[in-house]
Amino acid sequence: MPEAKDEEVGRRLFQIHKEKAVEVALEKIRRKMPSEWKSFTSADIDILKHFLGEVWVCVKRSEWDSISFSKLTKGDLEEIILAAKQVKNKEKLENVAIDEVCTMIISKE
Repeated sequence: MPEAKDEEVGRRLFQIHKEKAVEVALEKIRRKMPSEWKSFTSADIDILKHFLGEVWVCVKRSEWDSISFSKLTKGDLEEIILAAKQVKNKEKLENVAIDEVCTMIISKE
């Protein structure tokens, strides 16, 4: 029984780290573009948050830490949200969308 408990603790810790990383990224974005940020709906922000979490899972921590989230534009965020919606609507494979978003945001230096 203790193994299952340890696995659950590990899963929960992973989830907490992911959520924290995404919140930090979103805060950097919000601070950079406060007026543009207000133009996004809560549904857009939720899907952006979820998809950034999926990106976090797929990239090395060193890559994630080097991403300049404050350099993302409103257009970049709209592209990420569109990719996430395409995945949700099964118009695009998740791994393809994640690769595209990773390429876009990692190149923002």
